[in-house]
Amino acid sequence: MRYLIPLVAGAALVAGLASPAQAAPAANEWTADVSGRAVTWGGSPRTGLIELGAHRLAQPANAVTAAVTGDGVVDVRGLRADGQWTEWLEAAANQPVVLPVTTSTIETRVVLSGGKASRVKLTASQAPATVAADDISVAAAGRSYRVYATREGLVGGTTANGHTIVSRDHFVALPSRRGLANKNSGNYSVQVCASNGRCEWAPVWDVGPWNTKDDYWNPAATRQMWKDLPQGKPEAQAAYEDGYNGGKDEFGRKPANPAGIDLADGTFWDGLKLTNNAWVTVTYLWTGSGPLGTVRTAAANGTVNVRSGASSSSSQVGLAANYAQVRVTCQLTGESVSGTQGTSNVWYRIASGKHIAKAYTAGVSGAPAC
Repeated sequence: MRYLIPLVAGAALVAGLASPAQAAPAANEWTADVSGRAVTWGGSPRTGLIELGAHRLAQPANAVTAAVTGDGVVDVRGLRADGQWTEWLEAAANQPVVLPVTTSTIETRVVLSGGKASRVKLTASQAPATVAADDISVAAAGRSYRVYATREGLVGGTTANGHTIVSRDHFVALPSRRGLANKNSGNYSVQVCASNGRCEWAPVWDVGPWNTKDDYWNPAATRQMWKDLPQGKPEAQAAYEDGYNGGKDEFGRKPANPAGIDLADGTFWDGLKLTNNAWVTVTYLWTGSGPLGTVRTAAANGTVNVRSGASSSSSQVGLAANYAQVRVTCQLTGESVSGTQGTSNVWYRIASGKHIAKAYTAGVSGAPAC
């Protein structure tokens, strides 16, 4: 259960990211008028999110300075050479935030906490690198940790990216908006596996549980808060088990469980077949490298079966949610399947003993043969 997610509510969210060709004219200094933008407010304390879209720079840069007229802070991310985004980083007022890559395309969003912003001025520059050269793992699959999972529920509520939660929904929440995907996007997705052998691939659409600035999957050098904790250990777990931070979360509450991830009901019940909160293994797929695919189904809340082999008759060993990204380790020839991407006899291996049909997976390039 998500007990409190202060940084929620999405507004003016686009279904997809603006391509560089659609972005504003190339410039390394620009302004955005946000006074007329609709904002959906929610959470406790009351907060909102305004997506400003992608911007093409005149010159490559790795640092962005943001000045907000009115309330709010600015999150920034950069487009990597592999076509994926870095994590979102918060830009302190008039202080440059240094990205882990030099890029020609950046995206920004404004996070409001009570008032309203009228104008944002942004400046991109090249700064000495103060973080790792890139924010991806050496391991192709990405960083993976065992954390405690709880069921979010909250059907009818609104997630941090503006998605309205439906019955048996498929997404997850992590306690940091650094890995918060856009609405109807899986640019930040996870692979969650239970001890029963079942897995689900789902997008990150909400912030929580317990904390909102705990990107525990990152090393101390880049972790936003709780830098003295071991990488991979959520602050709520440390508070609950070890009395860390006086046994409290960032808001001064005592966590009722050690949760490091919330699962939407469909992910919890149908994808993983869980009946109670449980320890799971989570892989944060955007921290990996190699071929990526995006799951597409006819239904907005649809899922695709993940099979033990390259055939629809192979046992179902999990689900992949619509919009989720999957890491493809290799491809093989199997049973012909018709889906939203046409008819194909190609199947992708997305984990050991886990396969998905190409007919439901878009955008894969460069996958080797199994």
